[in-house]
Order: sequence, then structure tokens, then C-alpha cells
Amino acid sequence: MSSKQHTPPPRWVAAVHAVSRCFGVFAAALMVLSIIVVCHMVFVRTVLGQSSIWQTEFVTFSLVAATFLGAPFILLSRGHVCVDVVPLMLATSARRRLHFVGSVVALAFCMVFLYAAVPWWWDAWSTGQTTSSIWRARMWIPMLSVPVGLALLCLQYLAEIWLVLSRQALPFGLSAEDTL
Repeated sequence: MSSKQHTPPPRWVAAVHAVSRCFGVFAAALMVLSIIVVCHMVFVRTVLGQSSIWQTEFVTFSLVAATFLGAPFILLSRGHVCVDVVPLMLATSARRRLHFVGSVVALAFCMVFLYAAVPWWWDAWSTGQTTSSIWRARMWIPMLSVPVGLALLCLQYLAEIWLVLSRQALPFGLSAEDTL
């Protein structure tokens, strides 16, 4: 048994993790729903011989939303593609510094992207933009997933950085024994 007690993360970190998990489930549901809609579209076009009106746009918007809204969960669960050769060759203290630098760079990128996405969404909402199809979907609805997903991704990066700096989590999820 370890002499070091596990301290629970602060409430704000636990809240960010919980919201990231909920958005991850929602993103997965959007992907499943997109598959169902594609099947519906194929049935309508091939069996019934009718044209599809809303299905292509719905699937496109759903998959983009799933990408942005699911990104914080991917970061939380370390589900992203990661080449860990360099972290494996480093001592834990150097891993911590490398994790911090990489996370700050990624956080800065997400914040710049978020800064650009909010006015983009606002313009669609305030001007009442719709798609050019017969469906005329209001664009602010699918566009909202971009700033919301990016904002939560920024919070998830802050939580990751805090956990590693406070030594409540190991950088890259690697233990001290994970060396080459």
C-alpha cells in the first residue's frame, strides 16, 4: 500500500471532467444518429426513388458537432493519437516540463481558434443565416458546436495542466517505471 494518499481533484476539475464525459456521450450519440440518417437517406433514394432534402446537411452538421463536442472527452480519456517515444526516454521531471509546454501550446491554439469561432457563430445567429437547400436549416445551431466544444476543450486543457503541475496526475499518463 502506498504511503501517499490520493486526494480528489478540486470541484472545478471534477465538473470539467463530468461535462467532458457528457459531451463525449452526446458526440457518440450524434455519430450513431448520423449512421441512422444515412441509412434512411439510402432507403429514401434507392427504394422509394425520392430525393433527399435534409439528410446530407444533417449528417455533415452532426459529424462536425461530434468532432468538436467530443474533443474534450478524447483529451480526458487520452484517446488521441500520441507518439510517446520522447516522453518514454525522459525522466518524470522532464516529462512534466514537456507536458506543460505541449499543453500550453495546444491550449493557446484552442484559445485562438475559440476567439475566431465566437464572432463566426454570432454572425450566423444575429443575421439569421440558413442553408441554401430547401430545408433551410438555421446555421447558428450547428455552428454553436464549434465555440462550445472549443471552450470546453480549453477548460479540459487547463484541468490537465493543473493536475500534472499539482502532481495529482502523471504527465502523458506514464509512470516513473515507463522508461526505455
